[in-house]
Amino acid sequence: VQLQASGGGLVQAGDSLRLSCVASGRTVAIGGMGWFRQAPGKEREFVAAMSRSGGNIYYADSVRGRFTISRDNANTVHLQMNSLGPEDTAVYYCTSNNDALDRLASRLPYENSYRFWGQGTQVTVSS
Repeated sequence: VQLQASGGGLVQAGDSLRLSCVASGRTVAIGGMGWFRQAPGKEREFVAAMSRSGGNIYYADSVRGRFTISRDNANTVHLQMNSLGPEDTAVYYCTSNNDALDRLASRLPYENSYRFWGQGTQVTVSS
């Protein structure tokens, strides 16, 4: 499985961006999909995730109410980011796991539950 993320860019505080991630390859194996981010000098952190069925959705406290994760289908996930601030500046990574039956949905906020990672897309928010 290969993940291709897009939609990053340079915006001003208060603006919005929509990230997208498309999976290719053996997509029948895809389960939950999510987004993590890594700011300069910091560890990678969880942002948002959704199980394959869409019945389980998780957000980091720092983005809840501002970001919305959605899936068009099993292969595509989006992250709508509103009211962006400088603290959201980071490289955003798309990720997915093999849990097609949502059996491990409670693990979606944890980095070690994922198997496939995209290359990352840069989001920069100026103040």
